[in-house]
Amino acid sequence: MADTKPVLLIVEDDEGLQRQLRWAYEDYDVVIAGDRETAIDMFRQHEPAVVTLDLGLPPDPDGTSEGFATLEAIQTLKPDTKVIIASGHGARESALRAISSGAYDFYQKPVDIDELGLIVARAFQLHAIERENERLASRTGADQTVLGGMITAAPEMLKVARTIERVASADVSVMLLGASGTGKELLARGLHDESPRADKPFVAINCAAIPENLLEAELFGYEKGAFTGAVKTTEGKIELAEGGTLFLDEVGDIPLPLQVKLLRFLQERVVERIGGRKTIPVDVRIVCATHQDLDAMIAEKSFRDDLYYRLAEIVVTIPALAERPGDPTLLARHFLRKYAGEMNSAVKGYSPEALAAIEGWNWPGNVRELENRVKRAAIMADGKLVTATDLDFEDSADDEPLNLKAAREIADRKAIRLALSRAENNISQAAKLLGISRPTLYDLLKQYDLSP
Repeated sequence: MADTKPVLLIVEDDEGLQRQLRWAYEDYDVVIAGDRETAIDMFRQHEPAVVTLDLGLPPDPDGTSEGFATLEAIQTLKPDTKVIIASGHGARESALRAISSGAYDFYQKPVDIDELGLIVARAFQLHAIERENERLASRTGADQTVLGGMITAAPEMLKVARTIERVASADVSVMLLGASGTGKELLARGLHDESPRADKPFVAINCAAIPENLLEAELFGYEKGAFTGAVKTTEGKIELAEGGTLFLDEVGDIPLPLQVKLLRFLQERVVERIGGRKTIPVDVRIVCATHQDLDAMIAEKSFRDDLYYRLAEIVVTIPALAERPGDPTLLARHFLRKYAGEMNSAVKGYSPEALAAIEGWNWPGNVRELENRVKRAAIMADGKLVTATDLDFEDSADDEPLNLKAAREIADRKAIRLALSRAENNISQAAKLLGISRPTLYDLLKQYDLSP
């Protein structure tokens, strides 16, 4: 019967310590190497998920050059390997430098077998979780994809998706409210694809991107000779969406005179082209979106309340990316695969500090900002791992609550969501990642009203 134990590569030149470690780790298939060349050969042969590495290797046992060269070689060959660095007395600075270069963790010499055993076990566990996440993410239609194209594992976004799926079959107007870059058009397309109109056109128009004097012509069309430059009769976006869905993005930017004409269309379901005299019946479903505060605009008389009620028969509020713990990392991996593939880039993943920066950033530009940063990083990265510098992060101090109880709840909620995301909602795995027991995690889920 084949040995199914996971392979643990131990790179250590002290023969006594080699024997001690081999004896201590009987749950693993332990492979020993005493120098860089042997370590690389053994790594190529076995491709272990976890490596323990003493930086002081011959012919430089009192230095770190051979150890760092070994670390670099391992990361080049297989970037997702978890390398655990040995740190002797006075060598903590070198261990921290190794971690900033991509090592997973470090242990202090003289070796505490139990402590190192926990670090090694955690490294194998994390590697297995990451591999499973990659496997799931590579499958079309995996659980992380909703409405056919939106990638998420956040309960907040899954709730939005379920709402849109429920209203898709009802022929009502839908208003999507959310900040710029949160994926409003993607959700509108998802709604169209889930509706009985899916085989008819989906027509989108960004009302903020078209000059005010041209927007009416874009929406309603015009007859030949209606104005200078109108050399032929042209259908508007409303007509082009016949039988399907018209998506009005940034509807808050429609000027008041045009709001009146749009309201008339919604009431009578006919359009009249500029320069035309006949009315044309059109059957379309309206989905619109805005990042503006329409309630405030209505109070200021810059947006008609009767138009709002026609457009907002169902209102769906989209959470910002910062309100979706776990999704920034999920999306960052997706975008990196996409752009590295398109550009034939050698980049394979993210360094630990890059992942920490992604999870800690507040993403004012939401998914669009994340995609742009990753696309740029796929071009600019020098190595196989994207760094925080490649992502163009700058130090920032977010406003945090001074109340300790509130601060702890925010931190607890975020950590729990991240752990559940990484563990694919497996309670046992999430509890291990958080370093707490399953009953404690269940208590916290109940306390904070979170759903696994």
